[in-house]
Amino acid sequence: MLTALVVDADALARRRTAGLLRLGGWHVREAAGTRTALDESAALELDLVVTAVVLGDEDGLALLRRLRAAGSRARFLAVADEPTDAVRAAAAAAGAMAVLATPVRADVLLDFLRSRTTGPAAQGTTTAISEFDDLHDVDLDAELWDRLQEMYVHALPDRLSAIETHTRTGDSTAVASAAYTLAGTSGQLGHPEVASVCQAIAADARRGVLAHSRVVQLHALAGV
Repeated sequence: MLTALVVDADALARRRTAGLLRLGGWHVREAAGTRTALDESAALELDLVVTAVVLGDEDGLALLRRLRAAGSRARFLAVADEPTDAVRAAAAAAGAMAVLATPVRADVLLDFLRSRTTGPAAQGTTTAISEFDDLHDVDLDAELWDRLQEMYVHALPDRLSAIETHTRTGDSTAVASAAYTLAGTSGQLGHPEVASVCQAIAADARRGVLAHSRVVQLHALAGV
């Protein structure tokens, strides 16, 4: 799975972009500023870095230059409130593939990455879907909504399998994480019953309780 780092001082904007990448099949890490971003880059082999041009009082393009100087081989993408010609030129000089306008639109980001990367996002498939808290705040046309539903259905067997496997092996932390992830996406994409059972599984797992009966119920609801 490809790994992306999203850097933005604005927590809501950061989570929106991270959520879209996850829907596109990416493993995503987040950072609010330069220090955390550099730490993440040192610890992980990143395939993509998406940064706001303005990181509060910091310079997102300076971050990209530091990452490249440190040996990062990731692709860089910048986002800006006003992607003027001057901003695009500065971003290109820092190694960015492009500058996208904020707020980043779902169809623009997914289609952009699909045309410029390899792996799940490029192939139009997905191996993981994660929580996207603000999906209903994004302007989704019918075609994109259908695409997100297809992603959800495609990933569902693997998501259920992960919950079942971790339950069987007694890994309550992994169960809680997998169930919480599926609960978030299910709720946002119009599957409230699945979301409810997943939330219950996650809550039990956080207390160290592995509810096998709820996992059976989840399979029945999902029809997988």
